[in-house]
Amino acid sequence: MGRTLVTQQLENRARAWAAPFRRYERHIAAAAMVLGFAVDNYSFGRVDHPGPHIVFLAYLLIAAASIAIAHALQARADRAAAKAPDTETFPEAAPAPGRLRVWLPAATQFALGGLWSGFLVFYWRSAALAASWPFLLLLVAFLVGNEVFRRYHARLVFASLLLFFALYSYAVFVVPVFTRTLGLGMFLGSGALAIGAFLLFLRLLSGLGRARYRQSRLKLIGGALLITAAMNAFYFTGVLPPLPLALADVGIYQTIRHTGAVYEAQGEGQPLAARLGLARAVVHVAPAQKLVLYSAVFAPIKMTTRITDRWQWWDGRAKSWRTQSVVSFAISGGREHGYRGYSVKSNPRAGDWRVDIDAEDGRLIGRLAFTVATVPRPAETTTRILR
Repeated sequence: MGRTLVTQQLENRARAWAAPFRRYERHIAAAAMVLGFAVDNYSFGRVDHPGPHIVFLAYLLIAAASIAIAHALQARADRAAAKAPDTETFPEAAPAPGRLRVWLPAATQFALGGLWSGFLVFYWRSAALAASWPFLLLLVAFLVGNEVFRRYHARLVFASLLLFFALYSYAVFVVPVFTRTLGLGMFLGSGALAIGAFLLFLRLLSGLGRARYRQSRLKLIGGALLITAAMNAFYFTGVLPPLPLALADVGIYQTIRHTGAVYEAQGEGQPLAARLGLARAVVHVAPAQKLVLYSAVFAPIKMTTRITDRWQWWDGRAKSWRTQSVVSFAISGGREHGYRGYSVKSNPRAGDWRVDIDAEDGRLIGRLAFTVATVPRPAETTTRILR
């Protein structure tokens, strides 16, 4: 009795201490989410290291197990209620009994939140915002919505479809990491792997609670078909980032000298806004002078693929980008700071330019925009050693 009284007093003190913070609960949750993303961005290293994949697989297993156990317990509760006609039941909304009513949806939310945060880290590193912003925005929406819609994680259809999207998003980049191959075949194979895993999960749900599963089967299959169609649309329109490739460095220079492992570049100094990508860099070019586009593209260890530099000039009369030069070359993966390479454009005309760095399957790895201004004599440059 004494211990119970002490426990009650401690609980009352804890509630009193936490009360002033309740009005800031949403702000605290948002800050915690941002902090969690920052920690993940720091702690998740290379996409070809085993650590992140162990974490992702653990999250997927926790999410699948918590959804399946909650489904089994609710199916059992539904069968028990069916034997007692005077008890009202709500098959889709009623949670599992006891303490699991809280902990299982919380476990699902925790695992999915970890997946969205980790996926956002890697897809963000790989994405060119000009092409991939819709997919990144979707991941951000899932990360934010994971907290906002936490009560819906107790619902079978909602949680299961989120799991399928997570499986698909993971398969898209883990298959190329292990096969060391990119392209359409790998994307289609990744989708087939995700669909196969989800069908096994649906079979497990059916075995754990056939009647409840049948009530949701059409919604589950229809939702999975929509997610599959969306992922394919993202890929074929170039919106899906080309993970596991990622642009590590890019720049425009007047000359580059390559001696052994050392890349020495001569280029103009640029204002801070241009270095941060908030404004176009202005490059001054004298007659007969060349420009060099340097890039370092990260690829997983032992992966060999090709990238393409597409030099484009803005035609003000036609209001469109005109391709002036296309240079393609092979890269090899494994280097921490990316495989270094460059392409050269002779006698670039004045005006706005951009160089698209494309993956072998045409998806955009990165883009550098700049303005060329013609001058009578070469501009003053400084030397930079490119790592």
